[in-house]
Amino acid sequence: MAKSEVFAENKLFATLDTTVRKVVIENLPFLLADTVGFIRKLPTDLVDSFKSTLDEVREADLLLHVVDISHPDFEEQINVVENTLKDLGCADKPSMIVFNKIDQYHWVDKEADDLTPISRENIPLDELRRTWMARLNENCLFISARERVNLIEFRDILYHKVRELHVQKYPYNDFLYNIE
Repeated sequence: MAKSEVFAENKLFATLDTTVRKVVIENLPFLLADTVGFIRKLPTDLVDSFKSTLDEVREADLLLHVVDISHPDFEEQINVVENTLKDLGCADKPSMIVFNKIDQYHWVDKEADDLTPISRENIPLDELRRTWMARLNENCLFISARERVNLIEFRDILYHKVRELHVQKYPYNDFLYNIE
């Protein structure tokens, strides 16, 4: 979103620092803070260190929870994040879930006559879209950052959400933005 390169790797403790970048969509500048990923079962002596990196979450106007949908336990990870947000007193902030890596999501098709219960590995991406988007309405989006799938839609949604929050905070500055 910020057109900058940030080190990211699928390794434990690869990115510990929060990065803040200026983003401009159309005529609307805002700051985008990227905090560290969440780690379950963190050693107790590191818990306080990680909570201190989440101070940006307390100050944020909008939370974007980016979820790796290709991870086998992504729903458990979502619950961990939601519980942490509750602990931080941030559960009521405007938020959006962005499911990333749809290009890496895989499932196994069940035969039409297979009567065994549906398991996580048998759920097609379209079914996940329907269930999550039905639950979260416009606060849910499926993308692939690497393959650039739905990024224009993501930018549009982000622009409208940030503009709405800005106009609420600064009602006399609404002339800066095209009101549709």
